[in-house]
Amino acid sequence: MTKKQLTLKSVEALKEAYPEAICSLVYSDPLQLLIATRLSAQCTDARVNLVTPELFSKYKTLDDLANAEVEDVEKIIRSCGFYHDKARDIVGIAKKIKSDFNGEVPSTIEELTSLPGVGRKTANLIMGDVFHAPSSVVTDTHLIRISNRIGLVDTKDPKKVEFELRKLLPPDESNDFCHRTVLHGRAVCTARKAHCDICTLKDFCKKKI
Repeated sequence: MTKKQLTLKSVEALKEAYPEAICSLVYSDPLQLLIATRLSAQCTDARVNLVTPELFSKYKTLDDLANAEVEDVEKIIRSCGFYHDKARDIVGIAKKIKSDFNGEVPSTIEELTSLPGVGRKTANLIMGDVFHAPSSVVTDTHLIRISNRIGLVDTKDPKKVEFELRKLLPPDESNDFCHRTVLHGRAVCTARKAHCDICTLKDFCKKKI
């Protein structure tokens, strides 16, 4: 079986197991998703979802965040970890969007990664979920782990995983595949243990074979 064939089988199996390919972060607009994703670095989505209601209630608009005191933001997001850096980046993101992008969340990878603290993983999530761009590959820990276990890639480097999967995944399935690997990584193919006996990929996964 070629890697392309293996990829297509994986796409279909995960689609059947997880019909709803949804982002776990709770948000109501592109800016909120961008901020929530920055907060999710080395933090669970569940924890972020506990923190963002207070944050977005206090800072309702881009201007509110751009004018926020970093120390005040830190108090709200402290439980997300690395809160000094994250608070500084959140305020910096708002300032740069306001000054450089006419108050709108930018719509290219290059522009998004010019924002403070925004890497390719976050940029790809915004491109896929907000702008519905094809071939958006969000290389979080679940995608990297599962893609390696299946046998789609043989590298833990996020950028290499992204570009290898761009070649393998159907462009219109890429973003949903990433969301489904997150769901699968939490429920079945966990970091601590791969529960191969109940895995929808077990018939062709390299780890199982």
